[in-house]
Formats: sequence, structure tokens, C-alpha cells
Amino acid sequence: MPNIIKQSTDDVNKKPDKIAFLGTPEFAVPILEKLAQSEYKPIAVFCAPDKPVGRKQILTPPPAKVTAEKYGIPVFQPEEVSSFKFQVSSLKPDLIISAAYSIILPKEVLNLPEYGCLNVHPSLLPKYRGPSPIQATILNGDQKTGMTIYKMDEKIDHGSIIKNQKINIENQKYTTPKLSQLLSQIGADLLISLLPAWFDGKIHPQPQDESQATYTKIIKKQDGRIDWQKPAQYIERQIRAFVPWPGVYTNLKTSGSKLKIIEANVSKKNTSKKTGEIFLTDDHKLTIQAGKNSLVVKKLQLEGGKPMESQEFLRGHREIIGQILS
Repeated sequence: MPNIIKQSTDDVNKKPDKIAFLGTPEFAVPILEKLAQSEYKPIAVFCAPDKPVGRKQILTPPPAKVTAEKYGIPVFQPEEVSSFKFQVSSLKPDLIISAAYSIILPKEVLNLPEYGCLNVHPSLLPKYRGPSPIQATILNGDQKTGMTIYKMDEKIDHGSIIKNQKINIENQKYTTPKLSQLLSQIGADLLISLLPAWFDGKIHPQPQDESQATYTKIIKKQDGRIDWQKPAQYIERQIRAFVPWPGVYTNLKTSGSKLKIIEANVSKKNTSKKTGEIFLTDDHKLTIQAGKNSLVVKKLQLEGGKPMESQEFLRGHREIIGQILS
């Protein structure tokens, strides 16, 4: 007669003792906070090294490190993949949770935890894989977005989907920081709600539809340069998408100085102005003609100066009226 192994109550109700969290920027904070306040408090947080910030280049810890220290969680800040592998392996985590972490997990790490490696991603995968899904959502004027939690594999944002949640953002003028904060909070709640079923083996991840996959890119400084041939609607989205970095800018032809546009609205009134021309509307609003429609500037900053409301700016820079921006 074969041996019958009776499963203990402890085995049935097994929960991971050791969760490692990977994440660096502000986006990771609500997710880490939610975990730290729950029964799933991480035993360690991995994030990028401290970096010099501002004109004085003050060495500053990343947001995830500050949060981890608030909850007394040990922090690791490896710069190299080899160091990362060694440090993670030494912890022997049961589960790894990642949210906006820059190091791509090698196969040895992916295979390490019993419950796998989960990523919290701010798009409805397979749409917008890669490093800038929130900026892409705003820039493209999408009417919906959402969060996806998936089991990581060796390819970027390619793993099988565990769960996602959609939200409607139609007519909402989100900036990247505001939408990032909203999505992170949604992702945190979604993660906590599904973990019990994940540990009990009740969730079966579904492969992504590769035919629907789209990709985002690493944003560079030149992506913030305005092309005035574009419609004003696109430029207004560009302004919101590229907050705080790289910012959106243009150049004054007369001086070559860089002009940063911080906040603006779209006007659909027809004008006879040249593309890129700065003018005042009948109600004295600082406006720039785009390829289609025009951009009503609310806040801007001249190179070397401070951010100003447009009316305050005009009091000291009336000479820009009539100039053509390049």
C-alpha cells in the first residue's frame, strides 16, 4: 500500500516569510508603503544609489530608500548586476516584487523565489512596455490607462499577466507626476488584494498577446524641444508629459535664449499668424501659433531666470511679442 503523506495545516497555510522589494523613484513609494503597513512587509529594499541633486549637487537618497528607512527596512543600493545578484541571493527571498527598478533581473534571480518575481507596471500591458509608459499615455492623448501586475521573465515587461485594472482618464489634464501617483496607488491596492490568492496558487497568469505589444523609449533631453509645426493639442500634451524632466522648451531667434514653457492651454480660434509667432489675444493672453490652433501660455521660464506667470513675464519682456520661435 503506497505511503499517504498527510499535509499539515502549516503547509496549507504557508505564507512567504521573506519578500524583497525592488524600486527607486516616487512611483515605488505608495507600493512600498502599502506592503510595509501590511502582513507582507519586505525584509529588504533594493534601489538605485544616492545621487547629486540640484545646483549644489547635494547627495540625495532616492524616495524608496527614504520610505524603507522610515519603516526600518534594510536598504541595498547595488550599482552592478553582479553585486545585485549576490545581495539578493544571500537573502533567499520567497517572493520578489518590483516597481520601477532599473536593473534587469537575470535568470538566476528570476528562478530564486518560490513565489516568483512580480512587477507592478503603469500601463495596460502589452501596450507600452519599457521605461516611459506614463509619458507615452499622456503624449498620445489616451482616454484610458491602468495598472498591470505580471510574473516577470527574462524579457522586458513580457511576462504573463496576473491581473490588471483600467481607469478612464478622458478629458483629465494629468501631468506625469500626478498620473504616476494615481497609478501607483491603484497598483498598491491591486497588489495587496491579489497576494493571498497568489500564495494559495489560485491565480493562473495569462500570456500577453504579442500582436498587441507596443514599446516606449528612454526619454532624452532633445525630446522636450517643441516643433511648432505640430498641433497645439500635441504640444500641450508634451508639456504635461515631460514634467519634471526634460521639460519642454523652444528658442528665441533674436537672442538664441532657451524659453521653457511650463503650463499652457489650447485655443482653437483661427488666426493669420505665422507658425511659431508670439502674439497677444484680444484679451491680452500670451499666445503662440502652432501648426494647427495656438498655445495660450500660462507659465514660462526664460533661460537663467525664474518661472513666471505669463502676465508677470510680459511686464519685463514685452519685446518677445511678434518674435518667431524656432
